[in-house]
Amino acid sequence: MQSLSPAPLVSLTWTDHVTGTEGYLVVDRLVRGVSSGGLRMRKGCTLAEVAGLARGMTLKEALHFDAGDPRTRYIPLGGSKGGIDCDPRDPAAYGVLVRFLRAMRPYIENVWTTGEDLGLSQDLVDRAAAEAGLVSTVQAVYPLLDDEAGARRRLADAFAVTVDGIGLDELVGGCGVAESTLAALDRAGVAHRGARVSLQGLGTMGGATARFLSRAGLSVVAVADIRGTIANPAGLDVEALLAARDVHGAVDRRALRDGDQELPADDWLAADVEVLVPAAVSYAVDGANQALVRARWVVEAANMPVLPEAETLLAERGITVLPDVVVNSGTNAWWWWTLFGDIGPDAEEAFGHTRRSMRVLMDRVLERAAADGCTPRAAAHSLAADRLPVMAERFGWYR
Repeated sequence: MQSLSPAPLVSLTWTDHVTGTEGYLVVDRLVRGVSSGGLRMRKGCTLAEVAGLARGMTLKEALHFDAGDPRTRYIPLGGSKGGIDCDPRDPAAYGVLVRFLRAMRPYIENVWTTGEDLGLSQDLVDRAAAEAGLVSTVQAVYPLLDDEAGARRRLADAFAVTVDGIGLDELVGGCGVAESTLAALDRAGVAHRGARVSLQGLGTMGGATARFLSRAGLSVVAVADIRGTIANPAGLDVEALLAARDVHGAVDRRALRDGDQELPADDWLAADVEVLVPAAVSYAVDGANQALVRARWVVEAANMPVLPEAETLLAERGITVLPDVVVNSGTNAWWWWTLFGDIGPDAEEAFGHTRRSMRVLMDRVLERAAADGCTPRAAAHSLAADRLPVMAERFGWYR
């Protein structure tokens, strides 16, 4: 079994000379000399947080590597992550972002492919990257492409696709989260229609997840944003809430209907639901507030939202955590499926490929968890470890 050493390959801290803001880059591993991982911006972001996210990206890449399918063109990459300790709503945030990207330019040009994450949209990252003098935030992968010009056109065309007013790049991640959830429900024999859902976050990932789950027949009964929790036991109008969001996912309360309630911010956690979806911040569920959870499944649409102590306590109460390294990996995979040419710039093709891939992956994880008598997270880590020797042999783990 190929193991991961405890230390990443690259770990650095940057200090903005204008504001004193700190930013971080962690490259956990390289495959063929390249790594993949988004850039987040939030007040309180730490180097340790970014290191954990980078390790998670290594696992996500390994989980999506299928050595047995000769048709796939997707070449797995290593894992990495960037983070900036800044409130994205701060008027100075954009300048900090530009200066961070400018400072990281040698890494982005050569080893780190990145994109949007918590607090940042892809449009904003792309605009700041251009101002920082970068060709693209994924240019490090270009030497691995058979047809760079065609691949770049395909990805640009895919980013131009919208479905019912939302960009395809936003929707594929939620499609993957929803399919992971449905796989768990199906395995347990729980009907989709009427199953209740509570979400923290209605931004890129949370909003898309809410749409796909509601369209699959589930009832979204609670949604939390920065202003509090919106709840309705009869079900919220997801499309109306999505249309009333600002760029950070906060909902204009004027869009609420009769029967919709405004509750305190943490009430989403204690909602009487089958499925709880933390889709906003890391460390949302800890050893103390996990006692409020009443759901049967906690689905990690965000990165690292459930602390290890909380997951242990939830498991003791019969509550299953579906781990982020599986659940939210569809966004990253879609970029590479599209860029490498496994799929074209078409919404239905993207959703179909995402659903099939995520269903297979989640089924494998749940089957391994049942066979080994462990949590889905432990099963996912075990499956990733099974793939690492093949990746190392075929591609060179560090090269």
